[in-house]
Formats: sequence, structure tokens, C-alpha cells
Amino acid sequence: MDDVSLRVLDHLTEVEEAAEDVLTTKQQIFDLDTKRNCNREALNALKHEISDKEKVKVCFGNMFIKFSKSETTQMIQRDQKQLDKEINNLRKELRAKVGRLNEIQGNPELRGCKLSPLSSNEMKAITSLLTS
Repeated sequence: MDDVSLRVLDHLTEVEEAAEDVLTTKQQIFDLDTKRNCNREALNALKHEISDKEKVKVCFGNMFIKFSKSETTQMIQRDQKQLDKEINNLRKELRAKVGRLNEIQGNPELRGCKLSPLSSNEMKAITSLLTS
């Protein structure tokens, strides 16, 4: 192959790898979000359908273990916090990966992609300015 063909092939390989990386990250976010929704359903069921004194069977791998309702709720809430952190980190990574893919493809940078929501303190400050 000549030099031009090799450069085109290298460029296409780089674009394909970057696109695959973006798709993999999206799939990870989807999988974690599905798990987070299942946890949310479990918390709701614990809250509404089971009395406080009942023990709950929790599946760990291929065995079930009985825990109190409060212990189970705490475990699921800790898992929810961890899932939220992981999903947020993956979303931040995804923005960078999409930006890199656009850069490789020669597309302009996405506008507004690097925006982040206001913190609660910033919202309080804006609200106090608007109400006064």
C-alpha cells in the first residue's frame, strides 16, 4: 500500500476506535441505569409492601440471605449512591470521548456540551437576587 492509503486506513481505524469507545461508555451507562432503576423499585417495594418487623430475603450471587428491612434499605441506598457516582463519572467521560470523536472526524465542537447544572448554593443566590 502506498503512503496515502496507509494514512487513510490509520485515520479510519482511529475514528472507529473512538466511536467504539463512545458506544461502550453509553452501554455502561445504560446498564448501570437499569440496575439503579431496579434498586429504586426494590426501595419502593420495601417502603410500601413490607412491614418493619419482617425480614427480607436478599440475593447475593446464587444464595439468598435474610436481613432486616432497615439493613436491606441501607444496603440498597449505599448501592444507589455508588451507582449515581459511577453514572456521573461515565457521563463526564462520555462528553470528553464524544468531543474527541468529533475532533478526529473534523466536526466542530458541540456547543453547550460542557455545561453543568447550578449547585444548590448558586440556585439559592440566584433565587435571593430575583426575589429581592
